[in-house]
Amino acid sequence: MIAEPQCVVVDCADVVELSRFYQSLVGAVVNQPDPRWSLGDGWATLHTDTGFVLAVQRVEDHRPPRWPDPARPQQSPLDLGAVDLDRAQEEVLGLGATLLDEGDGKRCRRVFADPAGQPFCLVRD
Repeated sequence: MIAEPQCVVVDCADVVELSRFYQSLVGAVVNQPDPRWSLGDGWATLHTDTGFVLAVQRVEDHRPPRWPDPARPQQSPLDLGAVDLDRAQEEVLGLGATLLDEGDGKRCRRVFADPAGQPFCLVRD
């Protein structure tokens, strides 16, 4: 092994807003002390109970992706497992997500955009 995954980083315009969104979505601890990352106004980490770490970082003149437009691609979409997709959809929409693709009823995933415009998928767990 050459390297070990540390976290996934999502770009945004507003670190606080996106941290709150993902904290509510995945139940993470925001900015838990961790020697691997320094914290600041333009960066936040979200540590989950499973050990997964998501980071959000402010980017000047952030231009969110436009799914599925290849001129402004998804960048790095997250796949998040959910047992009940209908219930999970209702909850993420209540948190401020936008539904991009509900699928055709046969697929086991639904595509959303977080408040910064970054696509993520809820997949049947």
